[in-house]
Amino acid sequence: MSDLERTGRRLQKATIIWNLIEVFITIGLGVAAGSLALVAFGLDSLIEVFASLVVLWHMSDTGTAHRDRRAQRLVAAAFAILAVYLTVAAIRSLVIQAEPDASTLGIAYLAITAIVMFTLAAWKGAVGRQLNSEPFLAEARMTHLDGWLATAILTALTLNATLGWWWADPVAALIIGAVAAHEAIELARDPTPSAPSKN
Repeated sequence: MSDLERTGRRLQKATIIWNLIEVFITIGLGVAAGSLALVAFGLDSLIEVFASLVVLWHMSDTGTAHRDRRAQRLVAAAFAILAVYLTVAAIRSLVIQAEPDASTLGIAYLAITAIVMFTLAAWKGAVGRQLNSEPFLAEARMTHLDGWLATAILTALTLNATLGWWWADPVAALIIGAVAAHEAIELARDPTPSAPSKN
């Protein structure tokens, strides 16, 4: 195993550990504040864990076109599940006008999370390009999306806390759901990587 592959594995394991912690923190804060966006972020973290596990599985053996396609489709499915959940839950919250409470702890935690996710995404993107692994790059895009999701929810929570804009919470979830759907479609449309991920 090359040093680059070891780095890739460490990045995926770091993502898994961070996101497992994130699941408990954000869902707990979301339930306490009645925030759909925070709960959705916790569920997104579970999907991110799944995507990282898929990439680790993909790296565990010599790359083949079949294995590459399966890994990429699994990551696409994770995007699709996230998109469906966020869209349905956000529309429901808008219809019933569910007003979340302010969550100062949620705002602080999401600010830290956004920085961590964008940093991990940039690092994984660089490693994925060197490995020439489309599943790895797809998962890096999911981490990048996770960073934008944290930023969007951070903004929504801040607007709700300062201006009372309750609808910002589900709207943030809805926007990220649309982005996740786009990623799922793009991955499903072209599931074959341009080249094998490993020699």
